[in-house]
Amino acid sequence: MAELTGQEIQGDRKEQGAKAGHSEAGKGREPIKGIFSTQEVKKVGAGTTVRKTVQKAFWFVEESDGSIMIQPLNANYVPSGPKRTVTLEDVIEKFQPEPEFYVQTVFPKMKELNKTIARADRHRQRGEGFSAEFEYGNALKVDEENVRANFGLGLTYLDRGETDKADNIFERLVKLEAAFDEEHKHLFNEFGINLRKNKMHTQAMDYYAKALELSGEDENLFYNIARVCLDKQDYAACVDYLFRCLALNPALDAAVKFLMWLKQKELVPRDKAADVDAQLVKCAQAIKARKAQDEGASGAEATVQDPEQGNAHADADAAAKPGKSAAEKGEAQAGQEAEKKAGKSAPIIID
Repeated sequence: MAELTGQEIQGDRKEQGAKAGHSEAGKGREPIKGIFSTQEVKKVGAGTTVRKTVQKAFWFVEESDGSIMIQPLNANYVPSGPKRTVTLEDVIEKFQPEPEFYVQTVFPKMKELNKTIARADRHRQRGEGFSAEFEYGNALKVDEENVRANFGLGLTYLDRGETDKADNIFERLVKLEAAFDEEHKHLFNEFGINLRKNKMHTQAMDYYAKALELSGEDENLFYNIARVCLDKQDYAACVDYLFRCLALNPALDAAVKFLMWLKQKELVPRDKAADVDAQLVKCAQAIKARKAQDEGASGAEATVQDPEQGNAHADADAAAKPGKSAAEKGEAQAGQEAEKKAGKSAPIIID
């Protein structure tokens, strides 16, 4: 397989007290946050032995930006499992506040769980993998569906190259829709990138496919899928996903450089060569228009580098640390160069 060299191509994109007033939202009350309960009457038995039982369920209820989300408590009295949205009317009619239960039981357990995960994160960031694994394991004993703890444990295994254990975490994460929520974007991206770097290409493709299924089309997902296809030497699919990425954002500098690199290395399939040339023309026009808009000048120069001019590539390789692949060597410097050209923040680069 051809090596990626220089600054032409960038790495994966990162772009992944209880107050329960019942007055009208936004009219002088605090947002709802706390534990509420619901009751359901069920019949048990049959005939003359039938009797009624009352089942009580506890929910963590939180209001943010005008939306009220509820999440069930697990057997350890911490919020766990899928969240769903309810209306204020539902809360008023069907839910009973449980402020003492929240303050005395649930909140302390939530606080301790978050502390455990924070300790695990610090161990992982310091490269203390076994201590991190221990703390993430403790967190998952309390909440086996905790997204942060699952991501953290999976990343710990990937850092150690333990792909079998990481695969078990992957299988768990793809079943947790919360793993693909915006609040976990950073962890989502880091996990996907590390799947690819550990050559778990099938899992990486399934992972990104699940994200597309839940979130719809996204330029960064398409870009990252293209990187997986490149590692698999599936150049036709790589080009196709870059096209889909650039269809959403034709001025995305990282994707333009990626496509140009494929062309320079003669990795573009013959039946796609004309389409690649046409796409690069569109990208040059889009980048020129964006730069003109950013600078307020109609005559700004296009920022796409001529594929034949590769002088900066060798400089990037020389500046990179030894012992890494050429792809990883050029990523950091490529991001700096892209930021200068675009006049705005470049994509976050991951080694």
